[in-house]
Amino acid sequence: MSQNFIESRREQGFLLPPDVREWLPEDHLAWFVIEAVAQMDLGAFYAAYRADGHGRAAYEPSVMVALILFAFATNVQSSRGIERHCRQDVAYRVITGNLIPDHATIARFICRHEQALAELFTEVLELCDQAGLVRSGAVAIDGTKLHANASRDSNVDYDRIAREIIAETITTDEAEDDRHGDARGDELPPELRTEEGRREWLARHLYQEAAEREREAEADAPNDEESAAHEFDAERIVARTQGREGWLREAKHQLDQDRWREAGPVPRSRSERLREAGRWLEDDLAAERRGNQAYEAYREHGRMKDGRRFGGGSKPYQPPSSPRGEVNLTDPDARVMKAFRGYVQGYNVQAAVNEQQIVLAAEITVESGDFSHLKPMVDATVRELEQAGISDKPQAALADAGYWNEQHMDDITGEHGIPVLVRPDSSKRKGERPGWTGGRYAFMRRVLETELGDALYQLRKQTVEPVIGHTKHNRNFNRFHRRGRKAVHTEWRLQMMTHNLTKLHSHQIATLAA
Repeated sequence: MSQNFIESRREQGFLLPPDVREWLPEDHLAWFVIEAVAQMDLGAFYAAYRADGHGRAAYEPSVMVALILFAFATNVQSSRGIERHCRQDVAYRVITGNLIPDHATIARFICRHEQALAELFTEVLELCDQAGLVRSGAVAIDGTKLHANASRDSNVDYDRIAREIIAETITTDEAEDDRHGDARGDELPPELRTEEGRREWLARHLYQEAAEREREAEADAPNDEESAAHEFDAERIVARTQGREGWLREAKHQLDQDRWREAGPVPRSRSERLREAGRWLEDDLAAERRGNQAYEAYREHGRMKDGRRFGGGSKPYQPPSSPRGEVNLTDPDARVMKAFRGYVQGYNVQAAVNEQQIVLAAEITVESGDFSHLKPMVDATVRELEQAGISDKPQAALADAGYWNEQHMDDITGEHGIPVLVRPDSSKRKGERPGWTGGRYAFMRRVLETELGDALYQLRKQTVEPVIGHTKHNRNFNRFHRRGRKAVHTEWRLQMMTHNLTKLHSHQIATLAA
């Protein structure tokens, strides 16, 4: 009797059309992502396509959104990796319905719908709330440094930028000399050297070019509100801080806000990136000069809180004549930041997490320290909850010693009515910080020594810290794939919203099994 085996039959096609519903179990994450996307408002994606149906057919936006969310949830971020899985992974084949979008299509979809993808964070948060995972309680805030898609070796100063641009100009001139010889290179072509030829050419092209210029002028016309936003606002500095350093710091902060509004893709050409880097450093110097001039004017004409004029004796300061500092040519927004081990060229990513380990807010910053991010993260948390239709505010905000900022703590309590627990001393330090004694420091230490205060603060180790550790180590996300602050912002929010999706999926399975 011969041996008995199940025959593979690789050469035989399907006798009947396959049913993809039989390929995965009912509780698989792929089915859950498809159902979640079906409940989301994808109007912003569909609005980007022609309503008349003309042109080449595009992939269905709901399919592409489900594909991207599932890919990030399964730790696949690169477009080539997503395409590869679409060819060989049955779960991806279920998501796409056996379609295989190529990596260029996937990358273009992400770039085209960058803002809409980032805003899906609120949609996912709303789904979590419907499942009872967004309960009123403490929210913990923390940040970490992630590598940018750039090397520290690509940092250049203003002198190097100038040298490279000059060398490039010389090379271009030499190439034009070789190509044109003694001619200028701007001579008219033969068909335009006669009056009759010029008249014919003008009749054919003049109207078309005028129409194109008119369309470009309309597109480039500045918005009055945006133009006003770019002006230096000295009143904001007077209300927040004093001293020349505070004015210079606030001037650069306003410049950074302008860069957020104007952020676009990083140019592909090195020549364009060189010129953009040069403008970047020149803008930094211009902001420093504006802040310094505003401070000098304030000292000359302003008054102190008691109504008296400022006296003399202000130490003069003259900003440098040429820009200082460095800019990264690969990703101009990335900064050299001190991390847990050494320094990284990257971004400071922030997350606000509730007691159910659901991320309520996910933001990025180009500032290395956490000192100025406490209030922005609480504001972002409240904003995300309101946009998701969740009325309950956090009952407390928790943060480590790096977030100690008394002005922010007062503003949070005053504006939102949320008490703040921030440890004055680093966990690595034995004893109190030198000089951090009495007043609010002593009060906060006494609060944290109480049973309730200690129990609340210990939630940080159970909420936000595990989420960040899980993201960096288990999900292996410690470096961004895209470049530029808006692209990186979208990538970070995709990471956090897919974290929420997987938590929601696990919660659903546990609920059904109970």
